[in-house]
Amino acid sequence: MPEEGVPLTPKADLLTTEEILTLARLFVKEGVDKIRLTGGEPLIRPDVVDIVAQLRRLEGLRTIGITTNGINLARLLPQLQKAGLSAINISLDTLVPAKFEFIVRRKGFHKVMEGIHKAIELGYSPVKVNCVVMRGLNEDELLDFVALTEGLPLDVRFIEYMPFDGNRWNFKKMVSYKEMLDTLRQQWPELEKLPEEESSTAKAFKIPGFRGQVSFITSMSEHFCGTCNRLRITADGNLKVCLFGNSEVSLRDHLRGGASEEELLRVIGAAVGRKKRQHAGMFSISQMKNRPMILIELFLMRQDSPPALPSTFRNSLRVQVLRHRVSFSSQIVTLWKGGRVPQAPLVAQQWLGSSLPQRHFSSHLDSDANPKCLSPTEPQAPAASSGPLPDSEQLTHVDTEGQMAMVDVGRKPDTERVAVASAVVLLGPVAFKLIQENQLKKGDALAVAQLAGIQAAKLTSQLIPLCHHVALSHVQVQLELDRARHAAVIQASCRARGPTGVEMEALTSAATAALALYDMCKAVSRDIVLAEIKLVSKTGGQRGDFHRT
Repeated sequence: MPEEGVPLTPKADLLTTEEILTLARLFVKEGVDKIRLTGGEPLIRPDVVDIVAQLRRLEGLRTIGITTNGINLARLLPQLQKAGLSAINISLDTLVPAKFEFIVRRKGFHKVMEGIHKAIELGYSPVKVNCVVMRGLNEDELLDFVALTEGLPLDVRFIEYMPFDGNRWNFKKMVSYKEMLDTLRQQWPELEKLPEEESSTAKAFKIPGFRGQVSFITSMSEHFCGTCNRLRITADGNLKVCLFGNSEVSLRDHLRGGASEEELLRVIGAAVGRKKRQHAGMFSISQMKNRPMILIELFLMRQDSPPALPSTFRNSLRVQVLRHRVSFSSQIVTLWKGGRVPQAPLVAQQWLGSSLPQRHFSSHLDSDANPKCLSPTEPQAPAASSGPLPDSEQLTHVDTEGQMAMVDVGRKPDTERVAVASAVVLLGPVAFKLIQENQLKKGDALAVAQLAGIQAAKLTSQLIPLCHHVALSHVQVQLELDRARHAAVIQASCRARGPTGVEMEALTSAATAALALYDMCKAVSRDIVLAEIKLVSKTGGQRGDFHRT
């Protein structure tokens, strides 16, 4: 959902139930044998079950599908199945509930998951899950989505991020099909390609032994315009022959003007005849005026479900009509029968031990040098002190209505950002001595804690929902044993060049290193306290530097 929302179409401008069915009858009569109701969100339309039931009566219509955000699916699906619904696509861009709320601007993640399981329970197979992949938002969840297909009959469809009005498309946010496939092959090298139907929009793959499959819709990097057999009708009755085209023809106005069936067919045939050989390309499309995806509602297509961005929450309906048997004209036949146009690597680990009375360890990852994950070194000098910055007058992650919001850093300049955070683990005398002598049965606690701190810094955006993904150029974690307090003092330092700071990466690193140390020692003592997790210093931001006194 665009941050500014969308203008609601007056009810009088929307197609009525009878107008939808009139157009459906026309297309089915001319050879279309699959119709998909999409959105916007079709399941908030009160007559949706009746529309499905009446579509089912059309002779020659083989498949009735629906694309939904899933919020109301569990409640309505039994009725829809009884009415004749035969295929389901569910739009879901994240498996993290807080991130879900940020994307769709409302709660409902658990209702969507309930809808997916209800569809499986009622025998739909596969249940298609549409996921639009966006860099910095959800590309880190690819493996989690694929893992769902191991035990569930899902077709998880990864969709390249496509430019539409209101979605602030940026080439840097797009994760290409090839990049996604490479990520999956690192984890599952046995991933195998499945045969494609001639007019399919998706490239399908399967992991041997998994119940479900994975697909990629490559609208941007490898278009399939040459075999596209889909048409769309918006909820206000406009025909779109290309999802990315900005030209539309109003069938509603012709219907309400008393046009005959023959006149409607001439209008449709002329529109299809003007369909271009392929879309304009991602960079040109991004500059074109076009509806937001959630306002391209009624969908007419041919054989497989369309490349669709997430459904959201407007009272709208799309109809897709798929697979022609005969056609409107020989010209359309030519267009529709055209030929086709063309285990993650483990972090290297060095387990270095020492029985010295005082042990210091640091870890260092730098883009300019080979990483030495764990190596003894001298502790760093403490950060210089200065007064803290004045508090901000408002919370940056809360919008004017009190809802959570991710900060837009797109207009901030790239600068060198450094942050240092610290934590203290009060171990007690028994655990302290075992760590000091490296005698814990689980292994070298300091080394494990350091590795945990490194990994946590790199994964911060996955753990803290509204954090941006940051490409760290340097991570350093130090642990020092404090004999006087029977404690381990942790200091984590992170560096990156970019538009946003790295204090959360440093804090997450220090806190996770402390948790890992607790985990290593909990069998010896439960009387361990994690304390003093704090930001020590931060430099490089627009509001100036911070050094804790």
